[in-house]
Amino acid sequence: MSAAVVTPVFVESSDALPIVSVLVAFRSGSAFDPPGREGLARIAARMLRRGAAGLSSQVIEETIDSLGGELAADASPSALTVHFEVIRRNLEPFVDLVAALLSKPAFDQAELGRLLRESEAELIEARDSDRGLASRAFRRTLFAGHLYGRRVSGSIPSLKAITRDDVAAFNAHHYTRANAIVAISGDIDEGEGQSLAERLLAGLPVGARVADPVPPPERKPGRHLVFVDKADRTQTQMVIGGLGTDAHDPDHIALAVSNNVFGGTFTSRLMQEVRAKRGWSYGASSRVGFDRQRDAFTMWTAPKATDAAACLSLELDLLHTWRDAGVTQEELSFVQRYLVRSHAFEIDTARKRVHQRLESELFALPEGYHENYLANVEAVTVESANAAVRARISEDDLVIGVVGTHSEIGDAIAKAIPNLASVTVAPYDLE
Repeated sequence: MSAAVVTPVFVESSDALPIVSVLVAFRSGSAFDPPGREGLARIAARMLRRGAAGLSSQVIEETIDSLGGELAADASPSALTVHFEVIRRNLEPFVDLVAALLSKPAFDQAELGRLLRESEAELIEARDSDRGLASRAFRRTLFAGHLYGRRVSGSIPSLKAITRDDVAAFNAHHYTRANAIVAISGDIDEGEGQSLAERLLAGLPVGARVADPVPPPERKPGRHLVFVDKADRTQTQMVIGGLGTDAHDPDHIALAVSNNVFGGTFTSRLMQEVRAKRGWSYGASSRVGFDRQRDAFTMWTAPKATDAAACLSLELDLLHTWRDAGVTQEELSFVQRYLVRSHAFEIDTARKRVHQRLESELFALPEGYHENYLANVEAVTVESANAAVRARISEDDLVIGVVGTHSEIGDAIAKAIPNLASVTVAPYDLE
């Protein structure tokens, strides 16, 4: 890299297959979308393959196919990513292509117009996904007024407001060497990987590393129901949760381990009580996610409409028991053995291993987060697991997102939630 900037480059070699996988990540994302321009980061990422260095989008697609490679560019709240895989013998021309896409994007006005129309159509099509609707309702309520509550893909009005100048300015500010991290894996050695990264980023401006604009989210007090009203729903989608964990919490791993007892495996309490014993939902799970800031704890089920209120009541009871009585030593030991034994599947490929290294850098994870994972899992005690749940998971401050037909089950759902602070009924095509 240039003497003015050192870009982190991680390489994991493997001769298992004659394939090279490359991920270029930038410490930016949809959190940087200006108000009223939500979706800009994703549009800017997707425009990279819509024309560059005198190549039309059709020529770019034909070149990708002719080289036997795959290329994807996208955005999340905290990252912009360009990922490609290609057979080793075609690596050199593929790197040249991606380097051109990164450094010389055309931002053709006609292509931008087509992409914006396609993106609007995708938003409309997404209304068919009840799970997606439930997730959106949950997050915009839990993170109301916070950057994590915004939609990465934007809204139809925000997409209509995006201009070519917006895309070009966003690209110039965020796609820089100082803001980049590169992860390379497969049939390539360390020296080759370092040289490859230099070639990929050589045409980018040095720029500056951007600071995370996301403040720590605040807990939303009380229990809040947001009901997405959609006609003729014989099945519901339900998500229940609140603020969860931060990777820097001293009890982060203890909470993650306890969550596996509660809803992280097929033998978990949620799965056994909801599916195995009662047959109310094919799937029943819970998750504690994390980002650069504290993210959400969620419980997911998809019961029939006629079972939804009873299922919701059961989940709230199970949540109370988890916090009040905690997990047992038997449950904890079982989950610890499961996590230790299954960990091999998290690191069984060079690509997975190098992505862990990139993740540590991108999210500024605690030192040794992945390297010490097994030891930290084994160090969790019943006392620390139960203390973590009581400290981080609230049963009083919850958001309940439901997709269903309100006229048929809305009242029953509301009655199943004691101490309900607010009810919002939203149309399924709100966004």
